[in-house]
Amino acid sequence: MFHGSQINAQQGGASASLWLTDSLRNPGPAADLRDWREKLRDWAEDVELVPDLGQRVGSFTWFRGLASCFGLCAAALYLSPGFHALPGEPQPLMASKQFDEVRSQMIMPLAMGADSGRRMGPTDAVQPLRETPERPQIELRAQIGGSDSLGSALTRAGVSGGDVATVMSLVASDVGAGMKPGTPLDIVLGRRASRDMPRPLDKLAFRARLDLGIEVSRAGGVLQVQRTAIHVDNTPLRIQGVVGESLYHSARAAGAPPKAIQTFLRVVAQQVDLGSISAGDRYDIVTEYHRADTGDVEVGDLLFAGLHRASGRGIDMLKWTQDGRTQWFEASGVGQRRGVLSAPVAGRMSSSFGMRRHPILGYTRMHAGIDFAAAYGSPIYAATDGVVSYAGRHGGHGNYVRLEHGSGLATGYAHMSRIAAAPGQRVRQGQVIGYVGSSGLSTGPHLHYELYRNGQTINPLSVRFTTTAQLAGQELAAFRARLVQLKSLRVGLPVQVAQKQPARVRRRRLPGNSFSWRMLSANARA
Repeated sequence: MFHGSQINAQQGGASASLWLTDSLRNPGPAADLRDWREKLRDWAEDVELVPDLGQRVGSFTWFRGLASCFGLCAAALYLSPGFHALPGEPQPLMASKQFDEVRSQMIMPLAMGADSGRRMGPTDAVQPLRETPERPQIELRAQIGGSDSLGSALTRAGVSGGDVATVMSLVASDVGAGMKPGTPLDIVLGRRASRDMPRPLDKLAFRARLDLGIEVSRAGGVLQVQRTAIHVDNTPLRIQGVVGESLYHSARAAGAPPKAIQTFLRVVAQQVDLGSISAGDRYDIVTEYHRADTGDVEVGDLLFAGLHRASGRGIDMLKWTQDGRTQWFEASGVGQRRGVLSAPVAGRMSSSFGMRRHPILGYTRMHAGIDFAAAYGSPIYAATDGVVSYAGRHGGHGNYVRLEHGSGLATGYAHMSRIAAAPGQRVRQGQVIGYVGSSGLSTGPHLHYELYRNGQTINPLSVRFTTTAQLAGQELAAFRARLVQLKSLRVGLPVQVAQKQPARVRRRRLPGNSFSWRMLSANARA
């Protein structure tokens, strides 16, 4: 029994092996379809139906690809629908009245009447206007531009020349030399008699000054002016604070105007090195501050500059006018040093005083001054106060200016491109007297600067002379009284102004500042 079963199993296994071998030899319909696709793919790869026409130029494969390309293009052109218009049903033509009604709803050029919306066609009851009526008045708002005048601003706004002349004659005493740039002008132009005439000026309103408002109006065909006085509080503004990362940023955070801070830094720099100012130092600024009842604000000049340092001496500088000259004085009554020789031009020293080989003449001779290399057209400043004794052409010096400073001292400035001083003119230290050039015996733009003592040239770097202004007597008493008055001002806005304008002023504490205030007005921020 066991052996029979084993023989049957062996026979069954042999049958299965024979069946599997036949199946591999004859895969059936599915296998035939798969073999067909693989053969087609292999053929397409071998034949290369779409060859690259940029390679193997001139070969059989290249010509066959070219023929295929032309064939495809010809087939595309043959099967194209063409470029003639497709037939459609024409629309019936509209009558003239229908077209005139629909025209307002069509997209048409402006010349055909670019009206919009539905409207009725004209009838006998409609009569065309001979001319379009004008507006009875035109309201304009203009501004005074930089280096501009009231007359030119009105002319640009369309005011007639006659009205401009009349307005200028009425307000000439109020506007003075000129008006502040940015001043708004409210203008009303009336109805004109005919189209070939300018519109008459009916009304003009502007702010001539912070304390004066002007309104020009036409009454009975005549322009009349009305002046309105505006109360202005001129109490100076005092700002104090503690220096943080920088004095400028701390003062700006406290609300100090940029103009006052810049002047403050220039004044303090005359006494101490700005780099030595450190965090913890306290600054004290007093500046002119004009506040009108209308809320407008104008910031004036700096009056007092104080710096109280954590280590080192403090600084109290007051602006004072002596003998018609305004300068800064220390609290002790000692003013600025005058007569100190300063650099006559912003540039580097390129040649020193002494013997040297002349670059043009070619031989060694005395160079009786020092040269400053500077850009062409740079301003040349007076080294100290003096009187112009010569200004003009001076041989090899070219355009030349000489200043007499007293006590036998004089300075000379040569090779200028243009002279900005006249003989006999009195100049101040730092005043522009000319511009850098290359006139005379010169190889390039520079300033040749000379110093004379009793008519003889000396080394400009060897002279240091100063004169110091000193207050005394009644003037010193008035100076100290003014100093006490400014230092007794309360910090921030005056109480009466804060009560008049509670919505315009607020106080708050800022990091690094013992006190700070912020004006909400745009004029105050400016």
